[in-house]
Amino acid sequence: MNTQIKKITPESLEMAKNLLLEGQVVAFPTETVYGLGAYAYSQEGIARIYEAKGRPSDNPLIVHIAPNFDLSQIAREVPEGAKALMERFWPGPMTLIMPKNRETIADTVTGGLDTVAIRMPSDPSAMALLSYTGMPIVAPSANTSGRPSPTSAMHVYEDMQGKIPLILDGGSCQVGVESTIVDLTDEKPLVLRPGGITLEMLREVIPEIDLDPAVKQVRSVDASVVPKAPGMKYRHYAPKGYLILTQETPEEVARDLEEDLQTISGDKLGVIATDEFWQEMLKAAPQLEGQVAMISLGSRRDDMETVAKRLFAALRQADELTLSRFYGEAFSREGVGEAVMNRFRKASSEWRER
Repeated sequence: MNTQIKKITPESLEMAKNLLLEGQVVAFPTETVYGLGAYAYSQEGIARIYEAKGRPSDNPLIVHIAPNFDLSQIAREVPEGAKALMERFWPGPMTLIMPKNRETIADTVTGGLDTVAIRMPSDPSAMALLSYTGMPIVAPSANTSGRPSPTSAMHVYEDMQGKIPLILDGGSCQVGVESTIVDLTDEKPLVLRPGGITLEMLREVIPEIDLDPAVKQVRSVDASVVPKAPGMKYRHYAPKGYLILTQETPEEVARDLEEDLQTISGDKLGVIATDEFWQEMLKAAPQLEGQVAMISLGSRRDDMETVAKRLFAALRQADELTLSRFYGEAFSREGVGEAVMNRFRKASSEWRER
């Protein structure tokens, strides 16, 4: 299959619409990451998503909708709390779990659950596609299952070349980590996956909302668990090399790397960190420069939104550099830091606490 990359134009939107109606899969940008989209009512298209990604069939998909879409087509009811959050945060990087409309939403979309995940993206390209087609579009991230999520059209092409017919190119994603997922179908409202809409922001609308305890687990080990939202069960975001996420100081990581250079033959070593972390490492061990690759997450003078935006691209860069062993700087879990650390820990092979 020839995979085309096209900018958003009336012609490419018409091409995407026809492909979706034919049961094909189209990759498109959102403000969080690129999605791998299929018409929500097309069993053929849904099956092709799972095939292209190599995705487990019990991992639910998110239904993306335009602002004028009739929610009753896919949700059996809209909880009051959901209405309040929609008014505040939609369009935007927030997914809501609602009771599904069993007449329209198949079990293949929801992993066999009686709930459905719905989101209204704010990205102009995503809005253009959803509004032009008028379709509800199911879309997980447009990467091979388990790999770092794509935040550019070329990231999608790396994983999906020859597997899908079309990638709509809307530039780099602005948020860089997947949407916040909120479940309001149980007695206690819970965040099932942290994202750009932080727990602190959600509590301004629903004070009693909390993180699901599973969020702080690196990955589920219980094969019998049916995940209620994407990313809750399986390993995600993993680079090919051995990633050590650490709370150690720059000086301690410098000592680790010096030891690695002496004891591990032939490995390419690196660090994913802020610019200041790297500078403090080199101050402690200047001989590391030129021997260890530095992948920047930005400056500590920037906010955590910058780190979130760069994270997946940094993990992919580690693969491009063929790093076999590298260290990642741990961050505070405040605000968007919760989402960054959730993704970073799931990507890591080892976690070192101080």
